[in-house]
Parts: sequence; C-alpha cells; structure tokens
Amino acid sequence: MKIPSARYGLAFVVNVALPALAYRITLGQFGVVDALIASAVPLVAWMVFDVVRFRHFDALSAIVLAGIAMSLMVLLSGAARWMGEAREPAVSGIIGVLFLLSLFLERPLVYYLARSTMSREAQGRETEFDARWQSNPALARSIRLMTVVWGIGLVGENLARLWIALALIEPDAGRFSTWLRYAVYGGLTLWTMLYRRLYIKRQQP
Repeated sequence: MKIPSARYGLAFVVNVALPALAYRITLGQFGVVDALIASAVPLVAWMVFDVVRFRHFDALSAIVLAGIAMSLMVLLSGAARWMGEAREPAVSGIIGVLFLLSLFLERPLVYYLARSTMSREAQGRETEFDARWQSNPALARSIRLMTVVWGIGLVGENLARLWIALALIEPDAGRFSTWLRYAVYGGLTLWTMLYRRLYIKRQQP
C-alpha cells in the first residue's frame, strides 16, 4: 500500500501552491472575492481532468474547494463587515475543525483522502483499502493519528494567521501569513510522507 512521494508533491502543488498563487496574483487587481474565485480555478480544472481522464474523484481537492466556497459565503454575507482582514484565515480554519470532528465518525476524513489516492494508483485498490481498514486495527489507528495531526496543524496554522492579520499591517501581514501557510502545509506533507514510510516498514515481516 505504498504511496509514491511524488503524489504528495503533486497534491501540494494542485491544492495549495496553485490556488495560493492564483489568489495572490488576482488579489491586488480585482479584490478578495475575485481572488478566491481565481484560487478555485486550479482545483476545479484538476477535478474535471481527474474525472474525465481517470474516472476518479479527488477528495482532497473537494475539501479545499469547500473551504473556498465557505470563504465566499462569508464574504458575501454580513459577517464579512466585522471579520475584516481576519476573515480568510478564520474561515479556512474550518477545514481543520472538520478534520477533528470527523474523528467522531466511523471513518475520519483522512480515510477518504487515502482511499482517493489508492483508487488513482490502480483500479480496484480502493476495494483492497476498504478490506484492510476492516481487518487491520493498526491501519485504522494510523489513519486516525494522521487525522489528528492534520486537524491540529490546520487549526493551529489558522489561529496563527488570524493573530498575524489582527496584529500586523500590510504588506507584512500578507507576507508573513503566506510564509506561514507554506511552512505548515509543507511540514504536514513532509511528516505524512515520513510517517507513511515508517508505518509501511513496521508492517513488513
């Protein structure tokens, strides 16, 4: 059940780097709403390509897209007036909260992300993954641990970005917020790669 490291890099580029780049490029010229819409374009394009080319639904892209959609809903509502500059980090933190809340479900969010990756690698691997989830308690524990780490990481990152938005002024606030976002997502991705390798090594006879 090995996941090539390149897939984590691709997931980071599609779901973090490209949306963040589109957001920053568009923000200065068109404003926050248009910037959020622009950041969703790479995600939608990737999901359409994935469905047409591989008959596969990318769960991670769907989660990130849902976060952008929630941000747009807040911006277009009256809440945007009192949230001010803190609205983007505060709303994107909802994704981290969803990770943590999913621990109360039979199958947390990381289960669906891992299953999505399996199905892209080869047809039928998602069925194998479902069977191993049912029969291997160690796999279930590892999935829940990853859910905890990602949930806490995302919530912590967004609380820190919220403090930056409230405590600093532009352009420092935007610069530090962007650096923090890349550092946390990069750190979470690296940790996931190393943890997966350790888990696989431990499962080998």
